Amino acid sequence: MTTAVLTNRLPSRATSFTDAALPAAARLWYLTAVAGQLVFAFAVASFYASAVARGNLAAWNRFMPHGYVAGETVGNVAVAVHLLAAVFIILSGAIQLVPQVRHRAPSFHRWNGRLYMLAAFAVSLAGLHMLWVRGSVNDLTQRLGISLNAVLIMVCAAMALRSAIGRDFKTHRRWALRLFLVVSGVWFVRVGMTLSFLLFKGPVGFDPRTGQGPFITFLVYGSYLIPLAVLELYLRAERSGATGRIAMASALLFLTVAMGAGIVGATVGSWVPRIKAAYDGRKSIGQTLAATIASQGIDAAVGQYHQLEAAQPAAYNFDQRELNSLGYELIRDRRFKEAIRVFALNVEAYPRSSNAYDSLGEAYMADGDKAQAIANYKIALSLDAANRSSAEALQKLGVPRQPPSPK
Repeated sequence: MTTAVLTNRLPSRATSFTDAALPAAARLWYLTAVAGQLVFAFAVASFYASAVARGNLAAWNRFMPHGYVAGETVGNVAVAVHLLAAVFIILSGAIQLVPQVRHRAPSFHRWNGRLYMLAAFAVSLAGLHMLWVRGSVNDLTQRLGISLNAVLIMVCAAMALRSAIGRDFKTHRRWALRLFLVVSGVWFVRVGMTLSFLLFKGPVGFDPRTGQGPFITFLVYGSYLIPLAVLELYLRAERSGATGRIAMASALLFLTVAMGAGIVGATVGSWVPRIKAAYDGRKSIGQTLAATIASQGIDAAVGQYHQLEAAQPAAYNFDQRELNSLGYELIRDRRFKEAIRVFALNVEAYPRSSNAYDSLGEAYMADGDKAQAIANYKIALSLDAANRSSAEALQKLGVPRQPPSPK
């Protein structure tokens, strides 16, 4: 092979690489996102459907504030529509953007797209009802951000449908991509939140008791504005030179790695536990006590806990997460005294758990009892020196960090 021939082949190979890098990076990002969304959809469908099958609609409140409210038929239907539409959107969206489906089954692609857009409107309108009528989020700034997301979903769906009817498929593709991103906003929030926990070893920039703070506000808006901005850069990169395409491919690869880490963390820490809860034949002790607290009060609930623990330990789920979730539900409802009693039960059941003492400290802090809050935060740190939440809470309370005891 002569030098001239080798030299002539190099530009074509370089051009081939730059042409392939960007679509390959986009496919990798898409496959990673779809995989994470499918796990999330399975977790949501499993948990909420199993609650309906068991006739235990109150279980909806475990992961969703005011998910089920007895006697509020319209609100409960809105929540059900929101959940069903969200699951359908994920399943439908997983195949709607696949070119092979569009080319080989155009009729299916059209009907799936119509249902996808209908579900987008349903999830948005039901979400707005949950937001402004039922009050699933208390922070006004977050409400406005979520509402803007809902409006953008409907706008993108309408524009995608309009361009498809007009057979302007180039424009249709762009609006379909935008729709896929904005309709995934809630999912991006969960992935971004988990990624922040992995990077900072705990909550940063918000109060985990109230779910409010600048970082949460940033996530609410950034969950759809940042993906939209990246998409516009990607669409520009498709028409740019080799340097622009390589730069965009590199950025997509970085974002895919970051998103993948968030997906793995959310899967292990949140979605798998929901799936396990859905298929766990045991009754939830947290939900059982919540019903007793509502009807008979906290004293009866505490007595019921000890009675069931002694008489039916295998019939109920006494995992640490059960009481922890119930305690935070009570804190969100500003029922601090009852939350303290619930967290105290958890400490009694799991005396070596740093997280149990940390949660009890949060409840005392919310109730204004700084002395008890400090005492429990100190115990939490003594059990786990890496408990960042307790360390930061003590720092805010003006308690200096104690050096580790010499071995």
